[in-house]
Amino acid sequence: MTAPEERSARGRLRRGIYLLPSVFTIGNMVLGFYAMVLAMRGDYRPAVLCIFAAAFLDSLDGRLARVTQTASEFGREYDSLADVVTFGVAPAFLVYSWGLYELGRIGWILPVFYLVSTATRLARFNVQTKVLDKRFFVGLPAPAAAGALGSILYFADGRQFAGVETTPQLVLLTGCVVLGLLMVSSFRYYSFKELDPRRRWSFRVALPVAAVLLLILLSPAWFFLTASSAYALSGPVLWLRGLWRRRGDAPGTEERDAGGDEPAELDPAPDQRG
Repeated sequence: MTAPEERSARGRLRRGIYLLPSVFTIGNMVLGFYAMVLAMRGDYRPAVLCIFAAAFLDSLDGRLARVTQTASEFGREYDSLADVVTFGVAPAFLVYSWGLYELGRIGWILPVFYLVSTATRLARFNVQTKVLDKRFFVGLPAPAAAGALGSILYFADGRQFAGVETTPQLVLLTGCVVLGLLMVSSFRYYSFKELDPRRRWSFRVALPVAAVLLLILLSPAWFFLTASSAYALSGPVLWLRGLWRRRGDAPGTEERDAGGDEPAELDPAPDQRG
């Protein structure tokens, strides 16, 4: 192969590598749209599973772009637009079509609030570029919020709540508001980017992993609800723990405060979707 042909082959390969992260992003969008199609058919649990699968693809496209060094401004904007569809429009449509439409005006206003919060969070991510701590996200990530709202729907679909038909609807309404606020908040959430599956782990890890797998097999609805709720609440819990520690350190800091040397508060890391 001559030098020009070799350069041409490398160029085609390079274009293909740039396309690869976008393929995952397109898959993300397709799953979000198909989730809405399934919801129109009344298949809500498969629709929620589509959103979960889209969240998995969303976690891969960014990592793939970083590994292959093909990250670009176009890719970031394209990914954000896809996320608005899959993790904003789709979950809001699912909960509205499942039963919130029966509540009248409030039944569509609060899903719209969730959608606007998702778009706001993603827009905030795009305008913030300085990374201070990769271990944390600031605000609940949009895929995690969609997973939490979808988990509530997955759990509620087909269940009876002590004969009170409006109970799951009220829970979903509350979820739209709480998850929307958490997305635009400054609470920190673990990103798990430092988790390396290739490192050696203690044998003690096998027991909780086995318990999680058993829960998934026995009751996936309970697993989805428990895992997503725990992560969504971890941000406020971390904040309260930090507040408690600062109060506990207050007596020891009185002398420093009296001298005018107040400890500086850690600046929040930029918004990241993961």
